[in-house]
Amino acid sequence: MAGKTRDRFARRLAFRLVGVGLILLGCFVRVSDPYPVQITRLIYFDILQRITPRQFNPDLPVRVVDIDEKSLTEWGQWPWPRSQLGVMVDRLGDYGAAAIAFDMLLAEPDRYSPSRLLQDPSLAGVLRVDESAANLDNDALFGAKIAKYPVVLGVAARQTDGGAPITPKVGIVEIGEQPAAGLVKVAHWTTLAPPLGEDATGIGGVNVSPVGGMGVVRRVPALWSGPGGVLPALGVEALRVALGESVIFAEGMEDESGIMLGAAVGDFLLPTTENGEIWVRYRRDNPGLYLSADDIMKRGDDPALRAEIEGRIILVGTSAAGLFDMRETALGESVPGVSIHAQIIEQIILGDMLSRSDVTAALELLAFVILGIVVTVVMSSFGAVASFIAGGVAAAVVMAISWLAFQNQSVLFDATFPLIGGMANFGLLAGYLFISTEREKRVIRQTFSHYVAPEILDEMEASGHRIQLGGEAQEITVMFSDIRGFTPLSESVSATDLVALLNELFSEIGDQILLERGTIDKFIGDAVMAFWNAPLPVDDHPWRAARAALLMRKALAQFNASDLMQGRPPIALATGCATGTACVGNIGSRSRFNYTVIGDVVNVAARIEQNCRHVDYDILVSRSIQKAVGSTLALLEAGFVDLKGKSELEPVYVLVGDRVLAESAAFQTLLAAHTKLINAIRGGEARPTIELLCADCAALAVSIEPGLENFYRALHVRAADFQSDSQTEQAVFSHRNGGPSAVP
Repeated sequence: MAGKTRDRFARRLAFRLVGVGLILLGCFVRVSDPYPVQITRLIYFDILQRITPRQFNPDLPVRVVDIDEKSLTEWGQWPWPRSQLGVMVDRLGDYGAAAIAFDMLLAEPDRYSPSRLLQDPSLAGVLRVDESAANLDNDALFGAKIAKYPVVLGVAARQTDGGAPITPKVGIVEIGEQPAAGLVKVAHWTTLAPPLGEDATGIGGVNVSPVGGMGVVRRVPALWSGPGGVLPALGVEALRVALGESVIFAEGMEDESGIMLGAAVGDFLLPTTENGEIWVRYRRDNPGLYLSADDIMKRGDDPALRAEIEGRIILVGTSAAGLFDMRETALGESVPGVSIHAQIIEQIILGDMLSRSDVTAALELLAFVILGIVVTVVMSSFGAVASFIAGGVAAAVVMAISWLAFQNQSVLFDATFPLIGGMANFGLLAGYLFISTEREKRVIRQTFSHYVAPEILDEMEASGHRIQLGGEAQEITVMFSDIRGFTPLSESVSATDLVALLNELFSEIGDQILLERGTIDKFIGDAVMAFWNAPLPVDDHPWRAARAALLMRKALAQFNASDLMQGRPPIALATGCATGTACVGNIGSRSRFNYTVIGDVVNVAARIEQNCRHVDYDILVSRSIQKAVGSTLALLEAGFVDLKGKSELEPVYVLVGDRVLAESAAFQTLLAAHTKLINAIRGGEARPTIELLCADCAALAVSIEPGLENFYRALHVRAADFQSDSQTEQAVFSHRNGGPSAVP
C-alpha cells in the first residue's frame, strides 16, 4: 500500500513539474511579447471598444470644419489659396472659436498670387482682397490673419530633412527623471512656409501614428520628441491654446529615466504609455461633429453656425476621398484623420481616458500563472474533466475582471493571454495525461491480459464496459485445476527452481484458458481458478471451459516432455469444472478489491477437482456441463460427488476428448461398453460380472485415452469396496455416502 502511495505521489509530482515548466514557458513568451501575442491583445482591446463604444456628446466643445466634396465643388480644387484659408480663419474667429487647428500641411509657399486674385472680381470680392494687399503674398496675408486668432498649425513627421527645424510654441515641464527622453522620436518635421511658423499661436504634430505607421489607429502620441524639442500632438496643442496655457507637464518615474507616466494640460490629466502615447477611446463617427467648410465660407452672420462654433475648439480637416486622409479606428470604421484628433480632445475633456500600465501587464501575467496552477493542480488530482471545469470557472473570473476593469475604470486588462495560455496549458497537460494514461493502460492491459483473453479486453474497451464495486448474479462456468503430487516435486527442486517451474507451467495452462475466452481469477499456491461468461458474456461458456481443460491436458503433456522437466518426475493436473449461478463483481473494500466470483458453483467446482484423485482421472465435470455440451464432447459417467453441506450427491463425468473423439467409432464402442458397465452396477450384478465389464472397458480405453485404464481400475475397486460393506450397487448410485469420494 505504501508503495502504491509513493508511486501515485511520484506520478502526481512529475505531472505538476510538467505543469510548472509550461507555466514558466508561458511567462517567457509573455515577457518576450512576440508579434502574435501583441496583435491578439490589440484585437481583444478592439473588441472591448466595439462592444461598448463611447457615446457622442453634442455639447462637448469640439467641432470639425470639413473640407468635403461639397466645399471642393463650390470653392475649387485643393489646395485653396492661403488667402482663402484666411477668410475661413476670419469667419471662425468672428464666430468666437476658442482655438482653430489646421490638420493639414502648409509647408510650401502658396502658388496663388494676390494680383491674380484681383483680376478675378468675383473671387476678389469673396476673399475681400483690396489693392493694398497686391504687394503682399498669400502666405503673408494668411499669417496676418492667423496672428489675430488662437490658431494652431500642423506639421508632419518625415524621414528626410525638410528644412529649418520646427520650434515648439509650448514649454514642457518635466517631472521625474527625464520622462521626455522616452518619447516617440521624429527625425525631421515638415516645415511651415514663412512667416506662418512665427504667426501661429501653436504648432502640433498631425500624425496619428509613428512615421510609416499603418493599419488600425489605437494609440496616438500625445508628445513627440523632435529635433527642435518636444512637440505636442495637434489635438493636445489645440486644447492647450484653447485653455490659454503656456506649458504642458510631462510626468515620469523618479528613479528611472525615459519612462512617461502621463501628461497634464491645465487641469486635464492624460495617462500615457511609457513612450507618451494615448490610447484612443473611440465612439462611432457622428455627423454632428462636422461643419461643412462651404457653410463657413458663405457671407453673413449665421446664428446657427455661431452656436456651433462659439467657445469651441475647431479642427480644420478633410473627408474628401481624393485627399487621402482616411484612417481605420478600433471600431472598424474609416474616418478622417482630423476626427481622431477631435476624439482625443473629447476624451481628455470627459476624463474618459483608457490606461494600461506595467502593473496591469504584471497582473495579466499573474492571472496566467494562477490559471495555470489551477489547471495543473486540479488535473493532477481529479482529472481532465474537473480541470476543464475549474479552468473554465477561473477563465470566467479573468474575463469578468477584464470587462469590469474596462467598463468601470477604463483600464485595458488583456484576458487573451491568460485564457489562450491557460487553454494551451490545458491542452498540453491533457495530452501529457493522455499519453501517460495510455502508457499505464498498456501496462495494465498487458498485466490484465494474463487473466482475461485479449479479445475480451478488446470488447470491454470498445463497449466501454465498467466494473463497479459489488456484483451481479449470473450463470458462469468455474474451473479449478490443481497440481497432483506437488509435495514430492517441491522436495526435489530448490525453491527458486520451483517458482520458475510453476511460472512456466502456469503460463502454459493459463494461455489455454485465455485462448478459450476464460478469465483467470487467481493462482492459489499450486492451483489455478478461472471462470467463463464474465466480465463479458460468452455464449458457449460450458463448452469453452471443457475445451480449455482438454487444451491444458495437451499443453501439460508437451511441458512434461520439455527440457525443463528432464530428470524430474512428470507433473499431473486435476481439473474440475461446474456451471451454475454465482455473484460476479468487485468484492472487497472501497480501496482494495478483487474481481472474482462467489457462489455455490465455486464450491462445487472445487469439490469436483478434489475428487479427481478418488476417481483417478484428470478431468471431471458436473452434470450441468454435461447437459450443456451434450454429445459434442467425449464424456463418460463417473458416479457422484459427496459435497459438504449438500443433501444430494452431485453427478460427475470424466472428460475424455473433443468432438472428433466423441464421434469416433472407437469411442462409441467404449461408450456402449461403459453404459453396460454402469447399468450392471445399478442393476446389482455379481462382482465377477462387474469385474469382467471393467476389464473390457479398460481394454477398449487403452487405444483411446490411456488415463482411462486407471479410471476403470479405480471404479472396479470402489464397487468391490462397497459390496464388501454389504452395500448394494443400487444404494451406491442412489443415496448419499458418508465419505468424500466419488462413487458409482
